Amino acid sequence: MAKRLMFEKPLGMRDTLPFFYNQKAKARKQLTDSILSYGYSFMDTPLMEYHETVGKVSATLDQQLFKLLDQQGHTLVLRPDMTAPIARVAASQLKNAEFPLRLAYDGPVFRAQQAEGGKPAQFEQVGTELIGDHSSYADAEVIALLVDSLKQAGLDDFVITIGHIGYVKAFFRDLLGEDTETMENLLQYLYRKNYVGYREAVKNLSIGEEKRQDLLQLLSLRGGEEIFEMSRSLARNQTCMQAVNELKQLYRFLKQYGVEKSVYFDLNLISHMDYYTGILFEGYAPNIGALLCNGGRYDKLLPSFQLNASATGFAIHLERLIEALNEQEDQDERVGIIVDDESFEKGMEQAKQLRKEGQQVLLQHKDQIPDVQAFKEQLAETYDVTVGGDMDE
Repeated sequence: MAKRLMFEKPLGMRDTLPFFYNQKAKARKQLTDSILSYGYSFMDTPLMEYHETVGKVSATLDQQLFKLLDQQGHTLVLRPDMTAPIARVAASQLKNAEFPLRLAYDGPVFRAQQAEGGKPAQFEQVGTELIGDHSSYADAEVIALLVDSLKQAGLDDFVITIGHIGYVKAFFRDLLGEDTETMENLLQYLYRKNYVGYREAVKNLSIGEEKRQDLLQLLSLRGGEEIFEMSRSLARNQTCMQAVNELKQLYRFLKQYGVEKSVYFDLNLISHMDYYTGILFEGYAPNIGALLCNGGRYDKLLPSFQLNASATGFAIHLERLIEALNEQEDQDERVGIIVDDESFEKGMEQAKQLRKEGQQVLLQHKDQIPDVQAFKEQLAETYDVTVGGDMDE
């Protein structure tokens, strides 16, 4: 009797079968080529990090961390994101490097999921970190690179939604004062994009009618550049005004990059990543019901590693990008050659020549095929099939 878990996988994990593996490899190559073209250098970090350092400063909830103990009794975590580990490297091995640093990565991250969640516990991220540049030029560069990378991978229908965490928090502080519980409650509604719940919560607040209307008008700050003046009219403090000025400057640079048609502004945008401090953004595509990519400015993370530097970057969820592309498997330059004893040598020589020309060649002897006709039909779905080593057959 087979063991109960023999064919099961841990919760949230999945196997990557050949078709999906090939699609990921193709998209990964296109993304990395685009990132390299902007002058970024790829690096990698360990799959495991110390909980006391990377685990605690990452924005992932503690209950979502995969934890292990090493032989010395230290608590380790499987890396839940790539930003915190790269911040550790930048603050240690690269602290004497010439800034700004342009770093990039590609690798798996791990976040434990609840049984009813249905989300992957392991997924691959491709992304960038621009460290040591606090300007709007840097914010514009990473967003423009994100847009170019997605297009290079073959995705044309998507939108990058841009917000400013500084505006929202300053706006709430001005209207709600020290009522942090109410502020956190409203932020959670915005994070979940539960705008009905947000409106109901605002209506039930014990505040003046003018403040109530301002809180409700926040939901209207979504759209193109026209929201800048609307945002100014609601701004009651210098922090909000500064955030609007940063967004306007960012938009001007994005137009110079020629990517303004791919962006949309939303001053209700909130992230679960606590380390974001200014511009933040998320990417969506119509074929998927989840976040495709995200990023933003995180000027408070590197000081956690005793490096006084600002940073911004993005991460693309590779598996979701493949889902959004929804492509069929590329069948070009793939040949299947079926041989017997007499044609084996000829078929082998043909296979060698085709491989030298860069083609993928499957060479199969008939003796090991239970049903030759069925094998040929199945092979023909992805290969140009030839029999007996004769390319003209």
